[in-house]
Order: sequence, then C-alpha cells, then structure tokens
Amino acid sequence: MSKAEIESLFAQVIVDLPGVQPFDYSFEADSAARIQIGARCVVPLGRNDRVGIVVGLNRPAIDANRIKPIKRALTEIEPLSSHWLQLTRFAAEYYQHSWGEVALPSLPRAWRSVPGARHAQSLSRWRERSQPRWAEAGAPNLKHTSQQAAATDVLINASGFAPHLLFGVTGSGKTEVYLSAIARRLASNPTAQALLLVPEINLTPQLESLLRARFPSEHVVALHSNLADTERAGAWLAAHEGRARIVVGTRLAVFCSMPQLSIIVVDEEHDPSYKAGEGVRYSARDLAVKRAQLLDIPIVLGSATPSIESWALAQAGRYRLLQLAERVGMADSLQPRPAIELIDARVHKPQNGLSAPVAHALTDTFDRGEQSLVFLNRRGYAPVVTCESCGWLSNCPRCSTFAVFHKPDRSLRCHHCGYAAPVPRACPTCGNQHLKGVGQGTQRIEETLRALLPEAKIARIDRDSTRQRHAAKKALDAVHAGEVDVLVGTQMIAKGHDFQRVSLVVVLNPDGQLASHDFRAPERLFATLMQVSGRAGRAGLPSRVLVQTRLPGHPLFAALARHDYAQFAQTQLTERQAARMPPATYQALMTAEARTMEAALDFLRTARDQALQQFAMAASYVRLFDPVPMSLQRLAGVSRAQLLIEADQRTPLHTLLGAWLAALRDKRAALRWNIEVDPLEL
Repeated sequence: MSKAEIESLFAQVIVDLPGVQPFDYSFEADSAARIQIGARCVVPLGRNDRVGIVVGLNRPAIDANRIKPIKRALTEIEPLSSHWLQLTRFAAEYYQHSWGEVALPSLPRAWRSVPGARHAQSLSRWRERSQPRWAEAGAPNLKHTSQQAAATDVLINASGFAPHLLFGVTGSGKTEVYLSAIARRLASNPTAQALLLVPEINLTPQLESLLRARFPSEHVVALHSNLADTERAGAWLAAHEGRARIVVGTRLAVFCSMPQLSIIVVDEEHDPSYKAGEGVRYSARDLAVKRAQLLDIPIVLGSATPSIESWALAQAGRYRLLQLAERVGMADSLQPRPAIELIDARVHKPQNGLSAPVAHALTDTFDRGEQSLVFLNRRGYAPVVTCESCGWLSNCPRCSTFAVFHKPDRSLRCHHCGYAAPVPRACPTCGNQHLKGVGQGTQRIEETLRALLPEAKIARIDRDSTRQRHAAKKALDAVHAGEVDVLVGTQMIAKGHDFQRVSLVVVLNPDGQLASHDFRAPERLFATLMQVSGRAGRAGLPSRVLVQTRLPGHPLFAALARHDYAQFAQTQLTERQAARMPPATYQALMTAEARTMEAALDFLRTARDQALQQFAMAASYVRLFDPVPMSLQRLAGVSRAQLLIEADQRTPLHTLLGAWLAALRDKRAALRWNIEVDPLEL
C-alpha cells in the first residue's frame, strides 16, 4: 500500500463506553506499522484520554479535518487476534451492548488504562512474576474405567468444532477425562493451549494444584476476580504470549487472549455463576461454545446435572452426549452411590434445626471417626428477628426483604444491600425486650452442632466466615487434612470438593426453593442436592445422605432418591415445552430502577408502547408482556420493575431488540435501565 493510500485511511477504535462504535481517528503514515488491527492505542475522547482497540481501517465520509488523531500507539504487547475480536464483537451484538463495553472490561486493568511513566518497569515485573512454577513430580495417569476411556477417546479423536456434553454422576471421574483430553491436545502440538472454566473462585486453587501436578512441565495460570491487579496482568500476559499453555479460571477467563487455543472445558456447566450479574450480562458457558465454533475446536461441557438447555441440545443431537454412570473409588474400583434418605420433618420434628434421625446419624458418624457435612443454604444465625407481642419484623429499611440476625456481633444485616445495624434492645414498635430469632442459618446450626457434639471439631464455611483472603482455602485444607469432624456450610461446600473421609451428608430445609415463582427453581434445587450428596462416600466408605424436608412426597425428592437426573430433566423439559418456557422459547428482560415504583413502571410501559408502534413488523413475531415489579421490588432504596420480551425464534427477538434499544438509548432516560438476553431469573 502506497504512502498516499495509507494517508487516506483512518483507524476505527472501540473504547469502554456505551453507544454506537467504533470511532474514527487519524494517524500519520509513518506510524501505520504500529496501528495494526487488534492493537491498543491512546485516543482523546471528550476532555480525557482513553485506551482503545483498533478494530479496522476505513475511509470515512465525513470531513477529515473533524477527525482527531490517535495520541499514541501501544506496542509493548502483540495485537489482539482476529478471533478474539470476533468473539467480543459477537458478545456485544448478542447481549445488546457496544463492542467497547465488552472488549475493554475483559482485559486486566493494566491493559485498559493509560500507561504511566513506570509502565515498562511494571511490564518486566509481570513477565518475571508469571514465570512457571514447576511441580516436582507429575501425578501418575490413573487407570480409566471403560466409560472414562470411551469418553476420552471421543474427545481425543474429535476434530473441528465438536461440542460434547459429558454427563457424569458425582465421583465418576469427569476431571480425569478433562485432563486426559487436554494432555493429548498439548502433546500433539507444542504450541497448543487449553482453557478450563470453573464456576466459582474457591474451586480454582484445588484444580490449579491438580493441573500443576498432572502437567509438571507446563505453564499453568489462574484467572479470576480475586487476583490482585499485578497477578491478573501477569497471568493474562503469559496466556496472550503463549507461554502459559493451560488457563483455569472463572467466567471472565472466557475472554482471555489465547492465540493457540485448541480445546475448551467448561466444568459444572449448569452453574448459574457462569452468567454475569451486572454490566454486560453474558453467559461464559454460551460464549465458550461460540468461541470453540469460531476457532473450529472441540469443547466439552461437564456436569452431573446438566442445564435443561444443554440437555435439550444433547437430546436434539446438536451436542454429543457422553455418559459416566459409574462412580470411581480408591484404586480405581467402582463405588456405589450414597443412599439418599428423606426425613419427614412433620413426623420427626426438628429441635434447634435438627430432627432426631439426623442428630443420631451425626453422633454415630463422629463416634466412628468419620466426617459429616451439613448443608444449609442460608447464612447468618436466623433469617429474621421478630417481636412475639406485636409482630414486628426486622425488615431492611432499604430493601423489600428482611435483615438477617448475625449472632457473633449481635447485628442485623441485609444480604442484598449490605445494610447493618445492632439488634435493638427492645421492640421499636411496642418496647418488648424479648425479641426472638426465627428460622435457621448456618451460625445457628453450628451452635446446635457444638451442643450436640461438644468434643467434635466443627468448622463453618460461608461468605461470613471466609471474608479474609485465602480463608476458604485454609478451611477446606483443614477438612482434607482430617482436622475437621463436622463441616457446616452453604453453596461453597456443595460442589467440586473431593472430601475423602465424608461418609454422611445432611441437607437441611431445602423446601423453600420449591415455593419459588421462578420456573428454574426446581432445576437449581435438584442440581444443588445432587452436587452436595456427591460429597459423601468418595473414598469408598459406606455413605448416607439425609434430606430433612416437610415435602417428602414431592416428585423432585423422589427422583433425587433414585439418583435419576435423566427422568427429572425430561419431565422438566416436557413441562417447559408445554408452558412455552426456555429452551422452547427465547427471552430478554428489561429492568428499570427509579426512586418510585410508578416511575419505573411508567418507563417500561412507554418503552413497550414504543416497540409496538414503531417496530410493528418485528413486534408481530415477539411477545412483550406487561411491566411488573421485580420479585425483590426495592433494593438499596431503589424501586425495580421488569418487562419480559419473548419470541419463539431467536432472530425476530434480536431484530426487535437491536432497533428498539438503539431508539431508547438516543432518548437518554432519567432513570437506570438495562437489558438482559437469556435471563436466568425472572
């Protein structure tokens, strides 16, 4: 290309802002070699300078004199690949945000901030800190069961884009299948890279250690939001430069720049944590599938309880279903699944949260020198404090929910907005000094267990007990080391942990989720109960799972007792198809936040009317429901409402959303609103 042709080109740059992008910027012909597609640069925007990414070169129709020049090309790292740009652009279009809103926040802070004077020194430190930490010896390859061997062979021989759903019961050795497939990919290509996604941060240390032991000569890095900025920058850079061959991380790792990515694994693919809860509300699982398609590589989604959406795709033949129905124990022997027993809380009335059969089972397990796990998905001491004289309840003053009683510091805390206050000495309404905590939380169950088993070593793992950095890892290490007799906790202990000495799992109060208005609540409850029950008997010990419930006759518990996920999933799928719920339909959810509920509802009504009037053709294929308050109507002093948009096909839904949302953004509403495509909660 001649100098004259170069001088007529302008760079298209995306930045972390909403609205139509990319923006056009000029550059000098002498700097053309540094203004490559995928390169970062510093550009003026308004009164500030911002880091942007060059995504194209063009000849704009507007007057060239009106176009500002790029201030500086950032060339200390290689440009981002075309595949990475494709992925972020797809995510932006699918989830209805600007390209820059997706691409820039997915980078570590170091690569999306204007470099300071010491940036070069920092870059050297990041490269030094991200050097591989070699393990002393590799873990031996385990002997595969016939089902593991068959699944591994399929993954090893897969070519091109090949989505697989690995449906394996808890303890069936799904991780070994992942590692074997990754090992073969890395061995077949000296530059190949592998991405392994996990749903939660507390699962990464255990898996990272396993990967380092299994691949002692490979560079393994972790990526998650709990890393310090320097740690994340170094890990990302090692992956971007191809030095790190294996990346294990949470949902943000789906955007990690990996130029030689050859296989993707999504563990616990059903987990809702893969869906971002704020900002661009993307699904890392779905984007991982799209990334595999763009790169034409295999991907495996693993779970003991696949999401109904993934199950439907497998049943339709779009995903290849691989099954591991056998539990693997010590010395590669097959182990029976734990027996699941339903304890009718109406017959065996609980005392301080525990029924007599549960208390006896916990005592017997402790006497045998084995470990127990008590699962209750509610932290705090009691969900609500009440006055028995006048009926006062400890409502959160900022949210339409209760403030939970925390006994250690005698405080009331809202788990939604963070409000905290001391427990009043007397009822604010009638002055009664005898206030009572109602219901059970993990703190209260811990207190009950200490009274029941005074000689036992009891540990609690929930968000309250693990606020300090590495606290969760230290607590889990103590369990693995046998220093804990009874572990009580929430979702944090339910999945991914290989507790070798746990022979009893107790599930308390799972009934509340069955009364939820959310059509996905049964699916989530079944998945949670299957996961937590799978913590028992993993080393071959005779094991039991006790579920304390007031609804022992519910079909969900019957399927759980049979360990029959397939039947449960098929029933759920049939019900959703009859009710025209996902995956039979496609949805988007518009939410509005305002000072008053009426203002939020008025905005959504106006937006709905605008869609029906201005985009009548597209709206004729899409159903726009009446706006309603959200289930948690008030959060942190803000009223919230929602508008559900639904279609039988994906294309009409996105056609309407694209034009409609662009028109809404042009009007700049006086309140906050957002759009979520494929919402997980309604």
